[in-house]
Amino acid sequence: MYPDRVVSGMRPTGALHLGHYHGALKNWVKLQSELPCLFFVADWHALTTHYDDPSVIETSTWEMVIDWLAAGVDPSQSTLFIQSRVPEHAELHLLLSMATPLGWLERVPTYKDQQEKLADRDLATYGFLGYPLLQAADVLIYRASQVPVGDDQIPHIEMMREISRRFNHLYGKEKGFEEKAREAVKKLGGKRSKLYQELRTQFQEQGDEEALEQAKAMLDDAQNLSMIDRERLFGYLEGSRKLILTEPQALLTEASRLPGLDGAKMSKSYGNAIALREDKDSVTKKVRTMPTDPQRVRRTDPGDPGKCPVWQFHLVYSDDAVRQWVDKGCRSAGIGCLECKQPVIDAILAEQQPMLERAQQYIDDPSLVRAIIADGCDTARKLAQDTMRDVREAMGLGY
Repeated sequence: MYPDRVVSGMRPTGALHLGHYHGALKNWVKLQSELPCLFFVADWHALTTHYDDPSVIETSTWEMVIDWLAAGVDPSQSTLFIQSRVPEHAELHLLLSMATPLGWLERVPTYKDQQEKLADRDLATYGFLGYPLLQAADVLIYRASQVPVGDDQIPHIEMMREISRRFNHLYGKEKGFEEKAREAVKKLGGKRSKLYQELRTQFQEQGDEEALEQAKAMLDDAQNLSMIDRERLFGYLEGSRKLILTEPQALLTEASRLPGLDGAKMSKSYGNAIALREDKDSVTKKVRTMPTDPQRVRRTDPGDPGKCPVWQFHLVYSDDAVRQWVDKGCRSAGIGCLECKQPVIDAILAEQQPMLERAQQYIDDPSLVRAIIADGCDTARKLAQDTMRDVREAMGLGY
């Protein structure tokens, strides 16, 4: 069994905003202290929708990495790299495409959704149809155990698992596998060997998922097994195949509770976003001019916080005491809208201050960012090359 590892990426299509921070980056910062993490700039993915104008990609790539570092992603704890600098991603994508049924790609829910949303662009391309497969290669090449995603991405993770399963079924044949696996079972010792066989039978004959998990946990604890024997026994549990690619799990992340300034989803293209590193005057002006409850035409008119976009910001940024003050003051017209907005402005500026400070050294010396990415690409490429060695060999391309 391969070690636990988290993989996640972002497309470089523009400056990151506070919605990205609350929806993903805050979670990355937390994860990096718990598990080995690889975070990558998905520049090839940006081409699936921006292939006709790739000029934005280079600038956005370096700006986005600075945003990550500003948000607290730590290169001493995480591996940061650029997808296109690890060409093995493309090789695995190509090899997986040979055996992936077309229907699997066409049924991904986001395929039709995105085509409708981006109707102004010609997305009838192979690259756009195949992007979930490239996404699978991005994760499977690092044998990642967990991928942080929102609800809408769960079908993509399920497809990755199916692709991994299919690959192992087609190519995970090893000469004398069953015999070698039976020898490895003996190395577990009498009691454990018997339990392993029982759990394997329960899973294979009755589809008992709990038995499968129990057996996997037992193998994880078995100290006296070599890596290859452990791998064989994991494969033997589920059939008579060696596991070459792992099946990643979706690590469900809470959707960003921070809407845009108008109450809709925060997006640069909607013009309702606050950038991660925006200057103080601009933040202040944007929040002060946010729309409020339409019932509050005059200062003396009572309002309803539930109908006001500013209240959604209070839910993210304010403590109970401030929220109670806002709720009471708004409903009684005891406070004006500008008074209500001030704690939000103060909280956003306080959140951004350490980000601006962390970013400054990279703005002053861009070579620091280049060095972090170069190191990350080296680390990622070594892991990717290990996987590709096994993949090529399994597919008969190791000559």
